[in-house]
Amino acid sequence: MTKARQLWLKIHTYLGLSIGIMLVLLGLTGSILVFYLQFDIWLNPDIEAVSTAPVSQQQTVFDQLQQQFPTRTDSWRIEQPLHSGWPIMARYYTPVETRDLQFAPLMVTIDPATLEITSKRFWGEFAMTWIYNLHYSLLVDKTGKTLVGIIGLISLISLLTGVVLWWPGWHKLRQVMAWRLRTSYAKKVFDLHILSGSYGFIVLFMLSLTGAALALPTQTQQIIRIFSPLASSPILARSLQQQGKKPVISADTAVASAFKLFPDAELRWVESPGIKKNSWRVVFYQQGEPSRRFPRTQVWVNAFTGDIVASRDGLADSAGDKVLNWLHPLHNGEAFGLTGRIIVFICGFLPLILFITGLLRWQQKRHARKRTAYRHS
Repeated sequence: MTKARQLWLKIHTYLGLSIGIMLVLLGLTGSILVFYLQFDIWLNPDIEAVSTAPVSQQQTVFDQLQQQFPTRTDSWRIEQPLHSGWPIMARYYTPVETRDLQFAPLMVTIDPATLEITSKRFWGEFAMTWIYNLHYSLLVDKTGKTLVGIIGLISLISLLTGVVLWWPGWHKLRQVMAWRLRTSYAKKVFDLHILSGSYGFIVLFMLSLTGAALALPTQTQQIIRIFSPLASSPILARSLQQQGKKPVISADTAVASAFKLFPDAELRWVESPGIKKNSWRVVFYQQGEPSRRFPRTQVWVNAFTGDIVASRDGLADSAGDKVLNWLHPLHNGEAFGLTGRIIVFICGFLPLILFITGLLRWQQKRHARKRTAYRHS
């Protein structure tokens, strides 16, 4: 074995042993989160909607929230159901109960037909959001996010060193990619490790790269800005008091104004001004955007006049913004529909297979070296 190959092998081995458990944790939790909204409904059947009919009047949802939570006067954000049987999901981002946490909004589910509030839960205090926090920040908030980003970058190095060690050359690629497990235990472990890594390399590399970028957003944006400008949020007046006592327009009026800019788009989110902002924010999905749940087409509507004060066309973003827009839907597979989600779900189990087979392979080699040393002693 050449010295260069020995170096690559040591790097690959010790990186895998050092972060392997963390990659297993991130892989398994990531698989769950691919379908986390559906899993939440399965775990909490009371929140499943009784009707598939969409809400035609958005203001009725905000009226219900105001009636049920009269002291929560900041902005509410309501999300339209993605699928039949799903509830409307509302978020209140500034609950006093969780103000010491970086991200812990009050999450409310509402039946779109009856407008009945079917759950009131703080983010992180129910199963699926606890798993989300575990995956995204290891339950230690900002420090954990940074650590997850670093683990993602180390994972990229581990994957690349694995490919360098495995690469057979183009002329043998088809032969080595044939699925086969040899008979002996040691060779079977080796084959399973190699095949899992080679078949899953592209998806695992993409998941590590996008995961690191999502966990390190500031650093990611700084790098992208070198090559492309990025959009910034519009500068809007913060206090409603500047507008006097003029009546605030309804959510439906705001949505109708926003639809004039994007008449063929699908309504996804509506965010109320609350007492600290002077604009409604309406978020649309346009065909061609990578994420239907978190699209980038947005319109800000003056809460007193109904005038459009700012907008963003998700299909006209800069190259840098398009890169950012693709990160999350690539990471959870949404960009490629149900097929993409299933692929990402399956690949979330590969770190477990790679870690177990890699550990077994390392132990086999260590025992072999001990036997060789004993015979020559």
